[in-house]
Amino acid sequence: MSLLRRPVLVAVLAAALGWSATAVAGAAPDPGAPDAASAVLPTAVLPTAAVAIGDSFVSGEGAGNYLPVTDVNGVAQGFPGWSAPNANAFFCHRSANASLLKADLPGVQARFNLACSGGQPHDVANASGARAKGRTVASQLDQLRAVAGTHDIDLVLVGLGSNNSSFTFGDVASLCANRFIADAWTGWWEFWAGDVPQQPCAVSDLATEEEIAAATTETTAALRQLLTTLAQVDADGRHRVVFQDYTNPLPLDLLPQYHEEDGRDDTRDKFRDLGAERYAAGCPVHRASLAPGHVFSSRLGTVVQGSHAALSAEFPGADLVHLNVQRAFDGARLCERGDSPANALATPIRLQDGPSGTFVTSLSGRDKIAVQRIANTCVTYFQTCQESWHPNAAGHAVLGRCLTGAAAATTRAVACVRAADGTITVG
Repeated sequence: MSLLRRPVLVAVLAAALGWSATAVAGAAPDPGAPDAASAVLPTAVLPTAAVAIGDSFVSGEGAGNYLPVTDVNGVAQGFPGWSAPNANAFFCHRSANASLLKADLPGVQARFNLACSGGQPHDVANASGARAKGRTVASQLDQLRAVAGTHDIDLVLVGLGSNNSSFTFGDVASLCANRFIADAWTGWWEFWAGDVPQQPCAVSDLATEEEIAAATTETTAALRQLLTTLAQVDADGRHRVVFQDYTNPLPLDLLPQYHEEDGRDDTRDKFRDLGAERYAAGCPVHRASLAPGHVFSSRLGTVVQGSHAALSAEFPGADLVHLNVQRAFDGARLCERGDSPANALATPIRLQDGPSGTFVTSLSGRDKIAVQRIANTCVTYFQTCQESWHPNAAGHAVLGRCLTGAAAATTRAVACVRAADGTITVG
């Protein structure tokens, strides 16, 4: 089959599914770029494109301005209301402020955000809704094939590994935050509450070495399928794939002003004022949980690094770059400076009291029954709190600058680091 005929067939499939370039991507290609249902141009003149594949850290979760997302039936889903099932395609939360759309990428004419909040390695080659807690979107490779029918893919940003069949970022974040909140509002003598975990998170609570190894294997297998598919569908066979890892929204220690309140720190029994203070600042977590959290984020980095190393060996001719962003938010994490969360690059923990659309910004003066009800809303309607501890719009803009550096790098591994004055360097 010729290179020309293959894109034609993909475009026909895209048209049959009702996918246009904008609908598939949830993004905004440059004005004048053709959509997937239009006639395919000869391979030599296909417009160039950059694509995002993976999970919430590249889809734009936390950055707001979420665009409609095309579901598995080819229907563009807008905001369905806070009480809608979490499986709704819209809650992929593909943001117009995502890093792919903010990066400076000379020569790239269109951008397609195919990533999905909560995305797992499973979702690369399979419809997300085919697994537990998945969303009703087609596999990311099917969406990629549709894009390749009308565009020459030059750059692929991949963010994958924080969610997998062993653990998910959301579960880890909820675990540590819930333990802190339970400890802050519930006394040891309140037996009616049951055996509520209240101790700080340990490394083994977040992900064991065995789980990290399994996540690496799972992620590598999915990315192997991605590279194989790109080799089949990319118009000219030339593309750079950037493997981005993860940055921690919390510092190694909180600013001293968040250490204690009303004479109580988080090693005491029941510390409501301190709990309310840290929640308002966006960092409801034990100080003792911070170091294990950084071990976890570092281990996520080893998942990505391991996948990059393995696939670089398997595909020696491929242009694969590892982008380390673990220090991209240095000095601007939640509760690292005063006036948090206003000056942070990550979104605070924010909950709703029922699927109301109104976020609770203060727990001050609330009793334990009210706090429990608010926390349970996130359990029942996860979409009401899914932005928590993800990069905000400013954070995704920083990650966009990191991507700019990785796209232009002459080496196979680069680190993106934020200096004390806010300067971003990639090298």
